[in-house]
This record gives sequence, structure tokens and C-alpha cells, in this order.
Amino acid sequence: MAENKVPLLEKNKVYYDNCPGCVQELKNERSKGMPYRDFLRVWIITLCTGLPIASLFPFLYFMIRDLKVAKSEEDIGFYAGFVGAAFMFGRALTSTIWGLLADRYGRKPVIIIGIIAVIIFNTLFGFSINYWMAIVTRFLLGALNGLLGPIKAYSIEVCNKEYQALALSLVSTAWAIGLIVGPAVGGYLSQPAEKYPSIFSEQSIFGRFPYALPCLFISLFAVAVLISSIWLPETLHNHTANGKVENLEASPETKTITNEIEALPPKQNLLKNWPLMSSILVYCIFSLHDMAYTEVFSLWAESDRKFGGLNFTSQDVGQVLAIAGFSLLIYQLFIYPRFEKQMGPIISARICAVLTIPLLFGYPFMTYLSGSMLSIVVNCASVLKNILAVTIITGTFILQNNAVPQDQRGAANGISMTAMSLFKAIAPAAAGIIFSWAQKRQHAFFFPGDQMVFFLLNLVELIGLILTFKPFLGVPGE
Repeated sequence: MAENKVPLLEKNKVYYDNCPGCVQELKNERSKGMPYRDFLRVWIITLCTGLPIASLFPFLYFMIRDLKVAKSEEDIGFYAGFVGAAFMFGRALTSTIWGLLADRYGRKPVIIIGIIAVIIFNTLFGFSINYWMAIVTRFLLGALNGLLGPIKAYSIEVCNKEYQALALSLVSTAWAIGLIVGPAVGGYLSQPAEKYPSIFSEQSIFGRFPYALPCLFISLFAVAVLISSIWLPETLHNHTANGKVENLEASPETKTITNEIEALPPKQNLLKNWPLMSSILVYCIFSLHDMAYTEVFSLWAESDRKFGGLNFTSQDVGQVLAIAGFSLLIYQLFIYPRFEKQMGPIISARICAVLTIPLLFGYPFMTYLSGSMLSIVVNCASVLKNILAVTIITGTFILQNNAVPQDQRGAANGISMTAMSLFKAIAPAAAGIIFSWAQKRQHAFFFPGDQMVFFLLNLVELIGLILTFKPFLGVPGE
């Protein structure tokens, strides 16, 4: 069957009106403004998949305690690390498959499946009755939620090139906000019978399952996102490479066929694409750092002061992370696009990595503060740390997507997600083990207690910084 065409907009390029990718691309070419509706969809979908990833960290310490798997208080971090790692381990096994499916069948089906996985398995995790149920539900949530790679590709396919940096900034910032607001939700809504006894009784379902309410809240948000995704436009091209090119300058009545479209070049082996693979490596190192920090911060803040912590409640941690999430939103809307435009993704990542190192060195000394001064310092440090992290991650997103053509972005992001998930699976497990070990060496000579934890976090950040320089990092087009 012959394929229908619409007028040419670029030299040697045909747009087919029965191809969703062509329809979207033509819409982008004709649109002069920012695609607010499409960007909003991208933002809420990314937020939906980011919320459950770290929502457990404020209450994980207490959840492990209540599941009675840890033999002592110092061992809680050890067991918490494996629950935190289960999600990323599941994602690592399936991310490349989801990326290939997104390139074969479209972005939308993969996105829909990912949202459904959030609804089902995040809810089941909240109702975990033992340690292994918690690990299995988190693993399945990660394995069946493969939409982050496709949504990154999707975000730059619904806009013109001038808005692509903002599009990827939306993804990385929504992701980062999800990783911050998720824990805020977990902190405020976990153990509701203890925090809000006038509303929830000990005999209610949320009294018997004290960690179900935050998970159910996030799952209900995912249901709303799923309904809105019914109207999500597909962006993947599904036509053949050969066809006729129509003359744009002719009127509809006198359009003439001018030449044959050239066959598309064979797809490049992504594993041999050094700009892509080097940017993925940088992305993985910084992702490992961010995931380890996310787990360590909650464990450190909630641990007793005799172990070098701040003795925060899960609600205190939730409040700190909620403030950081709101600040990230303001930063993404009003500051980041200008900063990235002036500095570029590589320079901005280097600057932020350098600033992160002295910031983290100051964390262990916050234990000497108390009252309002402690609250102000912790909140300011958390806001700054998360702004620096999201700037770095967004820069690596831009480099990855610029390194491959459109028809390979799903697979490229699948590889990226697989590698990142492996690093992020290692991060919470390693962080939990190291944190548990550090709490047992409070009087050591070399970086005692939690000073060792933050020293190791800085060591990872330094490695990431070094990898942003040549010859480690390949730049697309060079």
C-alpha cells in the first residue's frame, strides 16, 4: 500500500501522514512556541516514576526495625541497603530490553506499562509483611518500570531543537524532584497512627501497615498519570526509508516529485560510539554518588547522636527533602536553562562537581549544631547539594542524546539505564554496609564514624569530575 505524504519541510525529507513520528516532527517544525502541554506530560510521567524510587528511605530504617530482621541497631543499615538496591537491580536486568521495545513498538506502550508497574508493585511494597516480600516487590517494580530511557528520548522528540536542553532539564529535574518529594511523602505519611492519632487509630489498616499510606498515595497519583497518558502522542517513526520527495515551494495543486529520498545509513554499533559510552560512564559514576547520598542522608539524619547522626524523625527528614524539592522546581524553571546556555553541559557539570566536594565534607560537623541553626544549615546544604546534582545529571542527559540519531535513542537510553541501574543497585547496598561499619568505628583515628562515609562519597564525586575531561569524555561532533 502506498504511503501518504505531506509537503516537505527540509531538504531530502518526506513526512508521511500515517506515521506518528512524522506527524509529531511536522508539528514541531510548524510550531514556533514552547510545547507546554507535551512538556507537562513529560514532567508528570517522569515524576510518577521517580517518586517511588526513594520514597522508602525516610522510613526504611524503621521498617527494617519493625520487620525484626536486624540483630542490633547498628545492623539496620546493612539490611536497609539490600532493600534499596532491589529496585535498581531489577531495572538493570531489563532497561536495555525496554529501550529496544521502545524503538521497535513505540515510546507510548513502554511508558504505559511502566506506570502500571508503579501502581501495582509500589502498593504491594507498602503492605509488606516480611523482609523478603519487601525485596521482591521492589525488584519487580524496578524490572517492569522501564520508562525513564524512553521518556528522555520522547522529551526531545516533542519539541524543536532550541527547546531540547529545557526538555531534558524537565526530565532530570522531575526525576530529581521525584527522588526528593518521594522521600518527603514517605516521611510525612509513614507511621500515621503514631504521628496523627486523631485521624488514624492503631487498629486501622494504616495502623497495622504503618508504611502503606505513602505508597498508596504515590500509586493513586500514578493512576491519575495513567489516565492522562491515554492521550499521549506517539513520536516513533514507523515508515520505510524509501519514498518520493515533494517540492515544498509548489502549491498543493502543482506539487511535483523532485527526487528519491536517500536510503538511511546503517545503524551504528552503539557500543562503539565513544561519545555515547563515555557520557554514560560519567552518568553512572555521578548516579552512583547520588543514590548513595540519598540513602546515607536519611540513615545518617535518623540515627542517634551517639552514632554521629542528627536524631531526626522520618517527618523531619521529609520536611528537609520537601524544601529541597520545591527549590529544585524554581531552579529548573528560572535558572538552569540560562546557566546551561551560558556554560554548556560539560563546564556546568565540572563546576557543580567541584562545589559538591567541600559541601559534603561539612556534613559530619552538623552534629555540633542544634535547634534552629541546625535546621537552617541542613536545609541549605540539602537544597544546594540537590541543585548541584541535577545540573550534573542534566548535562550528561544532553551529551547522551546528542551522541545518537533519533531512531537509536531508545536503545541508547536503554543501555544508559542498564548501566546506571547496575551502579545504583550497588550504591545503596554498599552505602548501607559502609554506613553500618562506620557507626561501629566512632573513635577511629582516620575519619572516624560518619566522616568516613562522606569522605568516600567525595572520592566517588572526584572520580566523576576527572572523567569529564579528555581523553575520558568524548564530545559528539568532535
